[in-house]
Amino acid sequence: MTSTRTSPPPVVGPTPRQLRAGLRRARRRHHPGSLGEVLTDAYVVVLSVALYGWFAVAAIRDHLAAPQVTRTDPGDRYWIAVAAVTAGAGLAWWGLRLTGPLLVTPAAQTWLVSSPVDRRAWLLPRFGGLVGGGTVGVGLLAVAAAYAGGLDRPVDLGWAALAGLTCGATATGWAVVAQSVRPTPRWAGRLGVGLSAAGATIAVLVVLGHAAGWSLPLPPVPLTAGVGLVLLPVAVASTVRAHRRLARVDRAALTTGAQFANAATTAAVLLDPSLLAALVESRRWRGIGLVRGRPFRAGGRLRVLLQAEVRRLSRRRGALVGWVGALLTMYAVAVALPSIAGPAHLVLAYLATGGLTGGLRAVSRAPGLRRSLGGNDALLRLTHLVVPGVGATLWYLATLPALRPVPVPLDAVLLLGVVAAAFWAGTRPPMRYGGAVVNTPFAMVPVDLVRQVLRGPDLVAVLVVVQLLAG
Repeated sequence: MTSTRTSPPPVVGPTPRQLRAGLRRARRRHHPGSLGEVLTDAYVVVLSVALYGWFAVAAIRDHLAAPQVTRTDPGDRYWIAVAAVTAGAGLAWWGLRLTGPLLVTPAAQTWLVSSPVDRRAWLLPRFGGLVGGGTVGVGLLAVAAAYAGGLDRPVDLGWAALAGLTCGATATGWAVVAQSVRPTPRWAGRLGVGLSAAGATIAVLVVLGHAAGWSLPLPPVPLTAGVGLVLLPVAVASTVRAHRRLARVDRAALTTGAQFANAATTAAVLLDPSLLAALVESRRWRGIGLVRGRPFRAGGRLRVLLQAEVRRLSRRRGALVGWVGALLTMYAVAVALPSIAGPAHLVLAYLATGGLTGGLRAVSRAPGLRRSLGGNDALLRLTHLVVPGVGATLWYLATLPALRPVPVPLDAVLLLGVVAAAFWAGTRPPMRYGGAVVNTPFAMVPVDLVRQVLRGPDLVAVLVVVQLLAG
């Protein structure tokens, strides 16, 4: 008599919908709150964004309609706006790639993403929210930008909305596709660089044409119409392809972007940008990987530190790109919006100089590093200010023709103020949250916290006031 062995029935695990319901129940036990409170918070956020956004759009529209702006060439203003939008699209793509864009919470990373759950079904609601939010958000932003630029006709606003919707859907779809591929495909990095380079090329052509006395002609058909119609099938194809590849988004891709998002949220809540800057800096140096070591030339401590600072700058190409980008932006502002060229010159000089203060920030925020280097702390900080000071001087002199043909004595004061502001911001100590608070008729104002956050930009604001009073 023979016996047959029957295999046990397969174990059927919970569905992604059941897992999400379980997570919601667990969160309610830790964070009790009614639906009315959530809707009230959402209403306040939406109302604040709408009100401040409308005020900003109205202010930009009124400024662009001012006589000092309308005297400039319309073609130059149009193509400078196109260059800004194209370069902004490249930066937005870089931000999407940096944050994922698909993210999961820490609980999902630990208990769900590493388990044999249907990955596509689990990520589908997040993917739908990402595509929907990105598409609608970019569409509204495009309409607001078109209205701020002076377009009133419904057909123009409609083409702007179509261009924004298709751009948002295309960007989010292809970002998810790039997230599902390991290692990261080359086209994902080249796309952001190509968009930024295209925007910079357009701006250079406009600036050179303005200096030579000619300008690019206005297109016979709005570019928004062409962009919207061309990207419409691309947006549909990218969304469908991203949906098919949801199952290939692995745990590493989901957690890497979550780290950046958590750091950004923490930095915004605690008003401490160094938390986000530290993560970006560590990723940058890990991305560089292996470098060729070269000995320093013999000399004293200061000479060796200067060599190390120059070598650090040569390996941080992003700082040099930002320095050149700020220079080009200054000339573009002088061509399209000459009425704000003066304040923009000081703000861009501060940003360009601040990008070169990586060594100063590293030394100021690491007491152990200063002890290992030896010497006086003040002398170490001033040594790491040499490279930013030289960079600020070259940038200021290179962009000064956009304001005036001949330097004036005030320029020396403004240049020293910009370097001092960069030094003041680079040597910012760690944030302290126990300072004085002043009771005002509007609300409680943490004076010491505001002072720490505005350390550096406050000096730039004083320089802008001095420049406006002197001019």
